Amino acid sequence: MVAPALHFRSFRSKIHFLFLAVLLALVPTACEKKEEKAVVEDKGPALVLAKVGFADLTDWQADHLTDALPALRRSCKRILALDPEKQIGTDAVPMTAADWRDGCGALTASDDDFTIRSALETYFTPMLASNRGVEEGLFTGYFEAELLGAATPDETYRYPIYKRPADHVIADLGRFDDALKGKRIVGRVDGGRFVPYPDRGTLEQSHLPGKGLELFWAKDRIDVFLLQVQGSGRVILPDGTVRRIGFDGHNGRPYKSIGRVLIDRGELEAHQASWDGIRGWIERNPDKATALLAENPRFIFFREIDGEGPIGAEGLALTPGRSMAVDRSFVPMGVPLWLETNWPSEKDKPLNRLMVAQDTGGAIKGPVRGDFFWGYGAEALKYAGKMKSTGRYYLLLPNAAAARLGRTS
Repeated sequence: MVAPALHFRSFRSKIHFLFLAVLLALVPTACEKKEEKAVVEDKGPALVLAKVGFADLTDWQADHLTDALPALRRSCKRILALDPEKQIGTDAVPMTAADWRDGCGALTASDDDFTIRSALETYFTPMLASNRGVEEGLFTGYFEAELLGAATPDETYRYPIYKRPADHVIADLGRFDDALKGKRIVGRVDGGRFVPYPDRGTLEQSHLPGKGLELFWAKDRIDVFLLQVQGSGRVILPDGTVRRIGFDGHNGRPYKSIGRVLIDRGELEAHQASWDGIRGWIERNPDKATALLAENPRFIFFREIDGEGPIGAEGLALTPGRSMAVDRSFVPMGVPLWLETNWPSEKDKPLNRLMVAQDTGGAIKGPVRGDFFWGYGAEALKYAGKMKSTGRYYLLLPNAAAARLGRTS
């Protein structure tokens, strides 16, 4: 998940210096972005939207829409609080907060399947999403991790869960050049230069220990790693108290699957690379655990959350089974989505339902790509860990926004 940006105000007067540092320090990232942009320009828009009718949505009449109402209302409340002229869309799907006024008003007043369905059919337009005409995409699952922990370390609770350090900076490049709007990089200041933030191995070995940044101490190091992959979790203390923690930033490094590493090395077969399989391999090879975990350079920092959670990238509490992480460069936060896929490991069992785009993820990239939030606990882990389903989705856009788009976006 993506944390709110912390603007790099202290270097506002040194624009030329910052750009030089960025170019020198982050050449791989810059090249990667340029390549992505070139592909889009050469081959046309990556996201193509085609208007359809609600009758074209498989099982539209069968879904229990009241289950999605908490997610819909949370997003609507946030949108309706914005200035009506506020731009809340993407380059691919431009829209303003005013576009949502009538639809959100109707959804706020709805309280049963019939009225929710009527509101959506009246004020929203379903648009089939595709990646340059390819409708099928990948849908994975995630959950809120649950682990045993303590506020202080001892022989049982030895593995730290870290807060975000004070030297962690997110630079919003759009503040320095309009051409870089929406581009952000993570780093720190070292000797007057802005440099990339350390990778996982360096953070755990030397950059974080001993600085009082430990939020909690966990019993199991694999649970901590899984917590970082999922981005949020519940810490169960020795007295049974549950403390919720959420994403509070990352180190700017790319995510790398340790399951894929083990497969590529021939240590596990593809069907064995579930979390249980990875845990089993680590338990059999404890001396190799640190090196394996360091293969994923991405590192997540956490903060304690009061009240409902976990909190997604939209800044709202997620709804199990109804919130989805998407690539926000294509799909705006808060947009209802009609998902058509299958249950994890059950290709003959359809999973067709209304979702809401309320989160993002480091590995969730592309115009037809989603991460299904399953909730927390053993049942959620079972489904999230197995989900790797192909499918498609439809964006349910406010009528005014859909009318402006026409055939494609």
